[in-house]
Amino acid sequence: MNIFGKSDIGLVRQTNQDSFSVGKINDDIVWAVVCDGMGGASGGNVASSEAAKAIIERIKTLDIPENIISNEELSLFMTDAVKHANTTVFEMAQNNVELSGMGTTCEFVFVINHRVHVAHVGDSRTYLIRNNRIIQITEDHSFVQEMVRQGQITQEEAEKHPNKNIITRAVGVGADVDVDYIETEFEQGDKILTCTDGLSNMVSAAEMLSIITENDGKTAVGKLVERAVSEGGYDNITVTAIY
Repeated sequence: MNIFGKSDIGLVRQTNQDSFSVGKINDDIVWAVVCDGMGGASGGNVASSEAAKAIIERIKTLDIPENIISNEELSLFMTDAVKHANTTVFEMAQNNVELSGMGTTCEFVFVINHRVHVAHVGDSRTYLIRNNRIIQITEDHSFVQEMVRQGQITQEEAEKHPNKNIITRAVGVGADVDVDYIETEFEQGDKILTCTDGLSNMVSAAEMLSIITENDGKTAVGKLVERAVSEGGYDNITVTAIY
């Protein structure tokens, strides 16, 4: 099992407010952190990078003897790590008026013991690719997704809605944050794609699937970023892939 990642500023933004990090503990354990910051000229940069750093700090303390950790322990660890990131970003914003209101999405992904675990806040996404299908395993914390849930619009309408970028949950904007936790099987041949909305807003799920299934991991993340840029690159683009 291997993990790959790439980030690009795109063609429009002046700074890259996405942050990501990936790691491989051994052949059976890999992880990824993907954050998409928001808030002012510098706030988004700070929020995403500090959130990612805070989670990585926690990963460094994780001891998994002989790859044995219960699903309950890992769930608690991952959720706590994102909440630690939330506290870190929130307190920085409270202490610096220039950073007031900053926040970030967060995808924290762990694959271990043939299972994928995701701690999720915001509208960055994690997809499972299996048997030539692509399945979004996270649900966007967004204004339009709430409308979909309430039956006001369809999922197809949501993809083109003018308010699709308004998120309803973020790391660092409040003293506490609700973290979604998703766990599912990771079978032989499965792949995991995690991305910011700079990819998912520009490249269809069908195109993502085609690129992932036709290329090795390093090539795929590069081609996914290139595709988003070729479609206009209106936002920063970050992609990680587990193969």
